[in-house]
Amino acid sequence: MFTFSSEQDSVSRRCVWVNGPVIVGAGPSGLAVGACLREQGVPFVVIERSDCIASLWQKRTYDRLKLHLPKKFCQLPKFPFPNHFPEYPTKRQFIEYLELYAKHFDINPQFNECVQSAKYDETCGVWRVKTSSPNGFEVEYISQWLVVATGENAERVVPEIEGLKEFGGEVIHACDYKSGKNYKGKKVVVVGCGNSGMEVSLDLSNHGAQPSIVCRSSVHVLPREICGKSTFELAMLMMKWLPLWLVDKILLILAWFILGNIENYGLKRPSIGPLELKNKHGKTPVLDIGALEKIRSGKVKVVPGIKKFSCGTVELVTGEKLEIDSVVLATGYCSNVPYWLQVRQCHIPSGTFFNNESEFFSNNGFPKAQIPNNWKGKSGLYAIGFTRKGLAGASADAINIAQDIGKVYKEDLKQKKQKVPTHRRCISTF
Repeated sequence: MFTFSSEQDSVSRRCVWVNGPVIVGAGPSGLAVGACLREQGVPFVVIERSDCIASLWQKRTYDRLKLHLPKKFCQLPKFPFPNHFPEYPTKRQFIEYLELYAKHFDINPQFNECVQSAKYDETCGVWRVKTSSPNGFEVEYISQWLVVATGENAERVVPEIEGLKEFGGEVIHACDYKSGKNYKGKKVVVVGCGNSGMEVSLDLSNHGAQPSIVCRSSVHVLPREICGKSTFELAMLMMKWLPLWLVDKILLILAWFILGNIENYGLKRPSIGPLELKNKHGKTPVLDIGALEKIRSGKVKVVPGIKKFSCGTVELVTGEKLEIDSVVLATGYCSNVPYWLQVRQCHIPSGTFFNNESEFFSNNGFPKAQIPNNWKGKSGLYAIGFTRKGLAGASADAINIAQDIGKVYKEDLKQKKQKVPTHRRCISTF
């Protein structure tokens, strides 16, 4: 890695040439591709806007969180979980694993650097990634490759709900929720009935709160385990021998025997099976770890969609009004790629703007290509963690990306050595 500073403003700006790829994001996806590149002998730079690795896990998750899948489906490439970790590691254990992972592969991200823009310079055939830090320092990284590892959950989604600003009570997103200990005796509306919404409702109930969970649309709820075996693992095993539609049928029958008919509790099932729904729309089924029992007992109330909020009150689409103290928005996350990846420059009379709809990324921040071909774009652009297949999908992407870049990198290195046989070449591994 070579650095060039501006003579006029050497304190606040510099330009860095990176011999390998620039990886944006130091979450599990960024760490995984960094580790695989390290194994290939390819240098790289990881840029992270926060002050730590896996900031989503460290700073934007609730305390009781555990991995919903067995650890063997969540480990990153070339480094298994420690044997003494339980089948479903806790949040703290998973963070410990990621820190061990980064140390093992000598991954040292550039922390507190937020990417302002990344665009491809067609004239020079390189990517230009501009970052800024809280102290005003600016860096431009120049590289032949750009790996987008910011993933599916980079930014919180906050819906526009009538009257929410006039509600007057506490309104937080699930990423700011830590524990229900401060909500004892309070009436809390949890907006969203996915895995986060269900688990937040469970935690609130366990701490003596009175949660109501908003279930506006249909949702699949499956037991986390069936006969002592992970439901996910069982599904993957059946998929080797049976068609997807039949596996869905079997899962739903087993779920009905174990959990009963969830529609009796105000939860509507989708018209298509859980695996088909995940493949087509990316919607993950809820893996129940106790919330359904709370719903059955009445300790967690299921309510339909919200019409509007007013001071201390929420009105449902049925016309019913509930007096509440707090609102937790378990409304999910989205990709932030369209905000900084500039792929096509357009000219208009009033100036220049960037159209972020490209051949590779769409305006929703996800690659357009279908799985399993959505990890590679053109001009050295790659994406990891956008498969909607969790950590296992990110691991597969990491291996593919590192092998692809490694092949080109080693060929370039070989050609350069042949051109200058009498000189010793030094390639930084940063």
